Amino acid sequence: MTALSIQPRHLPRLHSDFVPAVLWRRAYEKKVSSDRRSVPITLALERRSGDISHWSTRVLSSSPENDAFTIRYLERALKFLLWQKGGHRIYFAGPEFLAQALQQIYSAEGARQFDSKFIGEKVYGAPLSIATVSRDLIPAEAESQAALGRNWKGCRIGFDLGGSDRKCAAVIDGEVVFSEEIPWDPYFQKDPNYHFEGIQDSLRRAAEKLPRIDAIGGSAAGIYVDNEPRVGSLFRGVNEDEFARQIRPLFKRLRSAWGDVPFEVINDGEVTALAGAIALQENAVLGISLGTSQAVGFVNPQGNITTWLNELAFAPVDYAANAPRDEWSGDIGCGVQYFSQQAVARLAPRAGIDFPEEMPFADRLIAVQERMQAGDFAAQAIYETIGTYLGYTIAHYADFYDFRHLLLLGRVTSGAGGKWIMSQARHVLQDEFPEIDQKVAFVIPDEKQKRHGQAVTAASLPALP
Repeated sequence: MTALSIQPRHLPRLHSDFVPAVLWRRAYEKKVSSDRRSVPITLALERRSGDISHWSTRVLSSSPENDAFTIRYLERALKFLLWQKGGHRIYFAGPEFLAQALQQIYSAEGARQFDSKFIGEKVYGAPLSIATVSRDLIPAEAESQAALGRNWKGCRIGFDLGGSDRKCAAVIDGEVVFSEEIPWDPYFQKDPNYHFEGIQDSLRRAAEKLPRIDAIGGSAAGIYVDNEPRVGSLFRGVNEDEFARQIRPLFKRLRSAWGDVPFEVINDGEVTALAGAIALQENAVLGISLGTSQAVGFVNPQGNITTWLNELAFAPVDYAANAPRDEWSGDIGCGVQYFSQQAVARLAPRAGIDFPEEMPFADRLIAVQERMQAGDFAAQAIYETIGTYLGYTIAHYADFYDFRHLLLLGRVTSGAGGKWIMSQARHVLQDEFPEIDQKVAFVIPDEKQKRHGQAVTAASLPALP
């Protein structure tokens, strides 16, 4: 397969092989625009809620070389859509041989078997299926949305569960009276009581600062339905039986322990976006948290939360054949390797900063932040590289989300390095994507808002009776 002509104007300083997803897609689509026999394609992704999302495009006319490009284009696009919007039943209006290729790739034995099982069975409780339909029989688009958060009356606790720390805040009528973060290590803990007792400890410490508890809201990595974790990196060490028995009802058990007060838990990415919308008093906010993993959330132009997954840690952002591999999903070029503590740890040796293999990623990040604060050029190169990734990825996201404000949070953005990331991302947009640069406003919270804003915002999730 002859490579598409892709020439980024800004190569990441520590990653010269980076192939921005946005440039690969646009190079393919440019090739399609000159193909007079190009073919229309529509994908419809159906979720168990009954919501259906559409995505339409055109692909190259069939030939051995073109088909290889097209299958790559559609496979990467479908992967992005699955983690952005979700869906267990996919309707495909287009050539049968392309549908068959996607069916094989996303089968239980295919290259994307992780995505198939994770999204189909774990998230929606049904096998992922891809069916060919004629264009006139594709189900109509149906997207639902809901207002969430912005409830400040009363004495509330908010918590935010990350992979290296848990944050908690006590709030009275919208005023923060207490906030703290406590290190923990939930990723590979086999005993689910570790998670229960850790969260309980944070809730008790916040409760000590309040005269009573009216409501509790939470933000956590993973996918949550009706306050139940369906999947989540925080619980990776818990076996499937214990997950079903103790982790799925975890937050309902906590609610019971706190007198059945209103209790709401949602994905941390959604809380990131909601925090930005509240702070700005604006809508159309895309929030990205660069922490232990990558979390993304979206408040739409109407100011509401959708039923989309927005789990872009698993969505591809680098189309290079030798892109870094995610150890969990087995795929390459996914967001978690570019916008998280893992990115910092991966880039450090390239910058000439070596750490002991057993050193936790959170500690490596702290060491890099200290070097950055001291003006170290090697640390600067790490943040500049992440900023270049971000500039191209914002342009990629802009083709899938309608946002006017971009909010960055998370431990990786703390300190001088966060400003460097922002500056480099803006430079890439100004130079290569000026139309997006003019449309999107960057939001830079203060350090406390970056670190504790999600816990405070989470406190506003439950409505009082």
